[in-house]
Amino acid sequence: MKRVTSRFTVSFNVRSDVVSADAKSDGTFPLLTNDCVMTPAEGLNAYKYQPNLERRHAQLKGHQLVAPVFLKDPVRIEGLLCCHFFALVIQAVIEREIRGAMKAAQQASIPLYPELRECAAPSAHRVLEIFAHVTRHVLRGADGTVVRIYEPTLTPLQLQVLELLGIPASAYAATKSASL
Repeated sequence: MKRVTSRFTVSFNVRSDVVSADAKSDGTFPLLTNDCVMTPAEGLNAYKYQPNLERRHAQLKGHQLVAPVFLKDPVRIEGLLCCHFFALVIQAVIEREIRGAMKAAQQASIPLYPELRECAAPSAHRVLEIFAHVTRHVLRGADGTVVRIYEPTLTPLQLQVLELLGIPASAYAATKSASL
């Protein structure tokens, strides 16, 4: 009995015409849109703006830790996401205000990064982060009366940021009429 076995082999050859045609399109990619009146330049500008939009989504997923949501009632989920939306708006306002104030003061950068490295475009996360450890301590007696208030000591960088945002440093000091 005769047995026939097939053996397959792989071989290749370089098709230089295909390689040269592909080389002409290296580094390019198509931008598609359904806007019929947009020029190619406007389409490219719209595409370049996309990371700004996605940065806000990254803030939701990153700094604000929106997911996972362990709520079952849709009304509560909507309320929670509404609060996160307000936080995003406040972050955008903080960034706009500090960058606008820096531009008005002709200040190219402020030392917001660790080791007081310069930052030309401060993010709200970094601005809020430098105030994370600012605390006021209230010492109360056994009867609940205020014995002493320890006010926070603000750093020169914190004072500079407050000035740029138009917030008086006195906002971090207790008022005499405040009931503690």
